[in-house]
This record gives sequence, C-alpha cells and structure tokens, in this order.
Amino acid sequence: MKEERYFYQPDIALGELTKEDTQHAVRVLRMTEGDELWLMDGKGVFYKAEITVASNHRCAYRILETLPQEPAWNGHLHLAMAPTKLNDRTEWFAEKATEIGVDEMSFLDCQFSERRMLKTERIDKIVISAMKQSRKAWKPVVNEMQSFKSFVETERSGQKFICHCHEDADENGLRPQVKPFLFDVLKAEDATVLIGPEGDFSPEEVRLAETRGYKAVSLGRSRLRTETAALVAVHLMQIKSRI
Repeated sequence: MKEERYFYQPDIALGELTKEDTQHAVRVLRMTEGDELWLMDGKGVFYKAEITVASNHRCAYRILETLPQEPAWNGHLHLAMAPTKLNDRTEWFAEKATEIGVDEMSFLDCQFSERRMLKTERIDKIVISAMKQSRKAWKPVVNEMQSFKSFVETERSGQKFICHCHEDADENGLRPQVKPFLFDVLKAEDATVLIGPEGDFSPEEVRLAETRGYKAVSLGRSRLRTETAALVAVHLMQIKSRI
C-alpha cells in the first residue's frame, strides 16, 4: 500500500503543483501519471487528486474528490511573541505550534527585544512544511513583525492576555498579587496571548497592554525561555479550545 502524499495547494484551480512541489513529487518521490495524491488548500479543504502529467517541469492533476474538514478546535487562537536572538528557536516554535494547532502567529518588536528583524518568508515555509506533516486543513497566518505598541492598539476579538514576570502590587500597593494561570481563565473562544523577549516586557509595555484590555496571566511556576513560553501558551489554548 502506497503512502499518502500531501501537498499544499492554495489555488486548487491552477490544476498543477508549484515548481518546488513538482520537483519533489516527480524527482524525489518518483510519482508519475495515474498516481494519487492529496492536496490541502490551507482553508479547510482536502482534495484527492490524480496526476495527469508528470515531467521534470510540470505536474498536473485532476480532482477526484473534495473533502471539506470540520474545525478541530473552537475559536481563533493567536499567539504573538518577540522573536528570539537565535532564529532557530523562533523557527522551532513556529513548527511545533503548527503541529499542535494555532490559527495565527505574530512577531513583536519590544523595548527589550534582542532581534529587530525577522524573515517571515522562511517562517511561512516552515509552517507549510509542518502543516503538511501534521495534516492540518488550515494554514496558520504568519504576520510580518510589528511594534508592540502597534499590535496592542489594534482591536481584536475575544480574550486577550499578556504573560510577564513582573510582580504586580495590589490596589494599595502593599503586596504582590498572584496572576491567574492562563488555563484557568481561558474560554473556548477567540484568544490572543502575548509573550515577551528574554528580558521580558517593560513595565510601560505591560501597562499599555492592560489599558487595551489585556489581562496579566501566569504560565506556571517555572521560568521559561521565550519560545518555550510561547509553545506552552499555544498548548494551553489548544487544550482549552477543545473542551
């Protein structure tokens, strides 16, 4: 029994694979006319298809069956993080978050950020590869890097949270307040979670986010690296969204 092969095809009507996927299908996998493959449009639909033309430069197909998929979780899950100093850590997060399940990821330029630029084209390719490997019907949206201020001042639906390590005083300024655990306050609806750089969000950024409706939360007692914290947040959102 042949292994099922999945390819990302955002424009199914084109009728043929991209140049990169053509080379992979024909040259690497040795697929030929009559072989079946699976296509995913990243918008919630799988397609069973048959190859009609297979050459080094072109791989055409015809659709045999269209299979719309039901959403696997409730709400729109959005994770926004400050990219790590080392690119491979951010790329690791993008890959694993896609495998677990997330709808959108954004990257923030914060006051204490160690990285001010990010090649989102590469992140998007990693997301597509992870989507095919984990057979997700929806492709996560990958946004261009933007300033923290611009992000939090943009209106967003659903719950909004910011994870930070600062100790908040009570209303009288006498003792630190215990931030609620993210999982305990999440609901099965749209949610956006902010994760700061290794140096954390600045107090000014935290206050700005709170004025825009973001609630301070904890990810547990362990002190986590940026990419680990981001993945923990995605996992918690994913679990809660299925309840």
